[in-house]
Amino acid sequence: MSGLDTVVLPDLPVRAVLADVGAALEAHGSAVLVAPPGTGKTTLVPLELARRVHREVTVAEPREVTVAGPREVTVAEPRKVVVAEPRRLAARAAASRMAALLGEPVGGTVGYSVRGDRRVSARTRVEVVTSGLLVRRLQNDPELSDTSVVVLDECHERHLDADLLLALLLDARAGLRDDLRLLATSATVASERLAALLGDAPVVTAEARAHPVDVVHRPPDRGERVEACVARAVHTALAENDGDVLVFLPGLAEIDRVGNLLGDLDADVVVLHGRLSARQQDTALTPGPRRRVVLSTAVAESSLTVPGVRVVVDSGLARVPRVDHRRGLPGLATVRVSRAVADQRSGRAGREAPGVAYRCWPRAEHASLPAYPEPEIRAAELSRLALELACWSTPDGAGLAWWDPPPEGALMAGRNLLATLGAVDTDGRPTARGRRMASVGLHPRLARALLDGAEVVGARTAAEVVALLDAGSKRTDLDSELARLRGADDLQARRWRREVTRLGALVDDHGGGDSRDPAAVVALAYPERLARRRPGRPGNSPVYLLAGGTAVEVPPGSGLGDSEWLAVAEATREPGRAHGVVRLAAVADERLATWAGAALVTEKDEIAWTDGDVVSRRVRRLGAVTLSERALPDPDPTAVRAAVSDGLRREGLRLLPWPDDATRLRQRLAFLHRHLGEPWPAVSDDELLARMDTWLGPELGTVRRRADLAAVDTTAALRRLLPWPQAARFDELAPERLQVPTGSRVRVDYSGDEPVLAVKLQETFGWRETPRIADGTVRVVLHLLSPAGRPAAVTSDLESFWRHGYAGVRAELRGRYPKHPWPPDPLTAEPTKGTTRRR
Repeated sequence: MSGLDTVVLPDLPVRAVLADVGAALEAHGSAVLVAPPGTGKTTLVPLELARRVHREVTVAEPREVTVAGPREVTVAEPRKVVVAEPRRLAARAAASRMAALLGEPVGGTVGYSVRGDRRVSARTRVEVVTSGLLVRRLQNDPELSDTSVVVLDECHERHLDADLLLALLLDARAGLRDDLRLLATSATVASERLAALLGDAPVVTAEARAHPVDVVHRPPDRGERVEACVARAVHTALAENDGDVLVFLPGLAEIDRVGNLLGDLDADVVVLHGRLSARQQDTALTPGPRRRVVLSTAVAESSLTVPGVRVVVDSGLARVPRVDHRRGLPGLATVRVSRAVADQRSGRAGREAPGVAYRCWPRAEHASLPAYPEPEIRAAELSRLALELACWSTPDGAGLAWWDPPPEGALMAGRNLLATLGAVDTDGRPTARGRRMASVGLHPRLARALLDGAEVVGARTAAEVVALLDAGSKRTDLDSELARLRGADDLQARRWRREVTRLGALVDDHGGGDSRDPAAVVALAYPERLARRRPGRPGNSPVYLLAGGTAVEVPPGSGLGDSEWLAVAEATREPGRAHGVVRLAAVADERLATWAGAALVTEKDEIAWTDGDVVSRRVRRLGAVTLSERALPDPDPTAVRAAVSDGLRREGLRLLPWPDDATRLRQRLAFLHRHLGEPWPAVSDDELLARMDTWLGPELGTVRRRADLAAVDTTAALRRLLPWPQAARFDELAPERLQVPTGSRVRVDYSGDEPVLAVKLQETFGWRETPRIADGTVRVVLHLLSPAGRPAAVTSDLESFWRHGYAGVRAELRGRYPKHPWPPDPLTAEPTKGTTRRR
């Protein structure tokens, strides 16, 4: 430990509060350190804490702790300081910087562990790890038996793994390791909630000796892409300022495009992102002989220092986790940065000297930016989180202290996926397979594909496909992309081969089965994306139906040919398009599909209303994809009746016969419901369909197909709706016919809003009062007809008509129909059906 004892820490702002941090941890067991970027919190604090731990261990009574695991290991008193960083690049950089301060190589007193790369030794006292890796370590050893202090760096970034790690550490500390000390660091002042989670922990603040930074807004011109705006700002920055330029862009695609626009610079253009090799990252973090333009993703926002920078150019955009529905994996979306992130980025220009920050958005829009970035846990896909919670014996996360609890819907979706993959049982507890999947450190889909795929296609092929699925592909044909990667020597291919080697070492290779088919691995990861080609469409792009129910097209020139089956890894669906588009897939067949998608295979009798008729068949399906079907000779009558009812609800009562008697009966019922209400039933289409079983059910007993509906007696069926005992008065309340003075019984028309009696005028002579129905509450509207049957008058008040209207009608009709009687006094005249002679 001589390096820790003798090192002289740089005079950075956090050095002034190191004693306060140590005292807070000793007194309270937890603390929050608020320190802006550039204050030294990531490098100086762990070294100081390690020095304190070393002194404590030296004077304490030695003890031994047995760590349970695959092999029991006895370790000494907890003596390590573990620093959790949100990114691999930041973890390696922090370890390298601390080791350099000690004058040692990495892997001595200071080491690091990230996915696929570990440099530690028995001498290591400060270990920098990624948050996700520390979650795995905590699952294997909940006491963190060799660890005295955990530093959770950059908590303000709110990464999903970091939020989960905080919750699990608090739980372990409460139940297993009350002596485990926790220090949470943040670059923002929003520390109240964090301090409360840590048990009302003290907050220590380090003031940054920041140099002034001038902020200049240079928004894009009308129609200009943000990459062009950034390139223009870089040219301006180099012309107007000294020092290196740090450019913030959302992702690798934007870095490539901006790099292509900066080919004429009198400066070195270097890139900085998490997918670079360690050597390339070190190059980006090392000053060069000439001025540099560093094109970086968000990795340089807070936990890394890029030396020599005097100018920042900020695109104002960031990639944030969202559910990637193409791949069923955590994905990234491009969003506007928050004000807090914009301030952190600008501050990078003032770490070593006064600087300038160029912002590629209008000044007026700055106030509308969100104050802080949205926590990943609110928007990300949570199946991996769900698996970790299941392994922690709290599948729903209850009982844990969360900064923000996982959304219930997203967590349930994650748990459902785990059940589908066989990772958890019905109670949400992890299965043996689930625990092994968690140990792999991949998304559960890919972990399942790697572990199960290795048994079928061998560890090498499974690792190759999973590495490709994890990184993504520029080609549609997965086999073609694999062939390219195996033979290429570019950065992507070399990185892919390193990951294949790492993944292959995680699984036992027993030689696999007799297959080396990559489609099997894809299908294990995405069984719901097994797809069968739809028939037809000659000359067009083939369309496939996914087992999940979505239709997708294969783009021209994809190299996938006209295969009957595909195992689809990625598909997109753009707004306004009828189908999705396959972006990555492998040729498959039905045998593979039914094997990999066995959990989706069903066989059942289907009796349903399909394409306008009852279809009865036995169908075998893979999700939404039909594998086979055959007609049922003797379908279940109850199911047939339900199918017919469904057809009527879909297509309406027009499927039934409606003879005049049935139509008039329905109209009379509607009249009584309208004017008297209950118990007289409503008989609109919607009401009749809703009460179908009540009035139509018995009539459907013999129906087997649409044609049988023609024999349904709708008149008899409607009569079942007549209420009892009121039904006995139905003909009285809504008579089908009314007797007029001549003795004729004339049919009442109930088709309109009011009942209408159309009768020849001469047959109503002597009729003094307008007839009333519905217990005398509704007057019948009389259509008084001419001898030719045309309406001569319409009235619902006969008395008034005889007094005031008849004379005018008589005058008109006498001239037109002279052979018919038109007495001057209709109330005393004899009603007649015919002419004067016939009388």
